[in-house]
Amino acid sequence: MKDVLNQPAPLFQFSDQRLQYQGRTVLDKLSLSIASGERVALIGESGAGKSTLLKALREQHPDQVAWCPQQPGLVPILSTFHNIYMGALDSHSLAYNLLNLIKPLPGARTAVEPIAKQLGLEQQLFSSVDTLSGGQQQRASIGRALIQQRPIFLGDEPVANVDEYQADALLQLICQQHQTVILALHDIEQALSICTRIIGLRDGTIALDAPSDQLQASDLTGLYGAS
Repeated sequence: MKDVLNQPAPLFQFSDQRLQYQGRTVLDKLSLSIASGERVALIGESGAGKSTLLKALREQHPDQVAWCPQQPGLVPILSTFHNIYMGALDSHSLAYNLLNLIKPLPGARTAVEPIAKQLGLEQQLFSSVDTLSGGQQQRASIGRALIQQRPIFLGDEPVANVDEYQADALLQLICQQHQTVILALHDIEQALSICTRIIGLRDGTIALDAPSDQLQASDLTGLYGAS
């Protein structure tokens, strides 16, 4: 009993809950807990509920979450610099943000430039993001999340538009800079190598939940294809 009492409370928790999207039940009778410090991959077909679950997780701790959506949602007419900086808007006054929009301020450059270098975007820093490739735009979106310096990173297919080598490096960077990481991923091998826990979604339920070191790729293929 003592060990149970000393266990920390879960960071995220659902107990027999129903999650909906546009009025349609996506996940039913969901019971799930995730502890601080875990690296979790959400696996399943398109429409299985990964994005819906990420949204519900985000709602539990909005002030602690750095969010990286599937669609980058960048502002096309602004530079890579300004799009990354947008992640830090809440940390500064309106006046500071407006001045930085007109001309990048030294403090903002000090915050943004190292992130851009880590992401391989230093040469595109002052190019408008509508001139970037899809992979570069996705890296800018990751940068917008990294600059927030929050303990939890939630990503919905955050590296889908970059090659495998770049994807692994980006995911390692994300894991290094966040205490807790939860990712919707489509690459099974990537999920097994980067994350410590795999949650598989299918048919509106959690079909699989296990440590990644106890799984092989073949254990996850049943989450895809016909029932």
